[in-house]
Amino acid sequence: MTTGSRDRAREFIEQNWVTNTILGVIIFNAITLGLSTSDVVMNHVGGLIKVIDRVVLTIFVLELLVKFYAYGLRFFNNAWNVFDLVVVSLGLLPDRSGLSALRGLRVIRALRLLSVIPQMRKVVQALLDALPGMGAVIIMISIVFYVFGVMATLMYGDRFDEWFGTLGRSLYSLFQIMTLESWSMGIVRPVMDVYPMAWAFFVPFIVVTAFSVLNLFIGLLVNTMQSAVEAEAEAEFEQLRDLVKSETDVVDEHVRALHDELRALRRELAELRGGRDG
Repeated sequence: MTTGSRDRAREFIEQNWVTNTILGVIIFNAITLGLSTSDVVMNHVGGLIKVIDRVVLTIFVLELLVKFYAYGLRFFNNAWNVFDLVVVSLGLLPDRSGLSALRGLRVIRALRLLSVIPQMRKVVQALLDALPGMGAVIIMISIVFYVFGVMATLMYGDRFDEWFGTLGRSLYSLFQIMTLESWSMGIVRPVMDVYPMAWAFFVPFIVVTAFSVLNLFIGLLVNTMQSAVEAEAEAEFEQLRDLVKSETDVVDEHVRALHDELRALRRELAELRGGRDG
């Protein structure tokens, strides 16, 4: 009885219209959460926004309860289910002043789009798969930052204490330069006014970090996603080949059965002819 009801719950929660409904609720909730940041909107329909937020949260809780009932402890075997549980749980925090900042995190319920849309799950999985390869790149760029940070502190720290007075300030300034955010007029040109040859320090740093190392991250992500797509295509091909093989085996069995029946009919026909001739 319980197994049958669990099976029905599983079939219900896995139906396409249920998934699409939850997707629509997530998108609608993301819109209402954005509207809740507007004082004008909250002054006019603030009560309605809060009611909608409660209703949406109730829908999410019911969805998780149905999933937990349908899958049992296997619910926790799926990392996306655990992610949804954490995200929804943040919305259940009590409305107290000490927890107001945490309750503000309820906007991350919009991140449930990542768990509902298969294509987004693939992108997230590709990012996670690329992390091991990124380790070497991160170590490399950390060494580059450290070396250039020490050099910048020693060379420019005395005259530009705000940017290079300490190793921490130098690393932060170099990070700003790497992102190419106001690096020329904001930092490098003022330094070059005092140290004309400073370009020989900053240009190689930008080439190594902004144009080389960061592109390695992009290359790793693209390569990982391409590998994931190829693996998925290969898996689909294997499934198709197995399906064709199974269908071919069935056809072969039918053909063999027809051959056996045909041979039996021929024997019977030969026996009938022999009896008639005798």
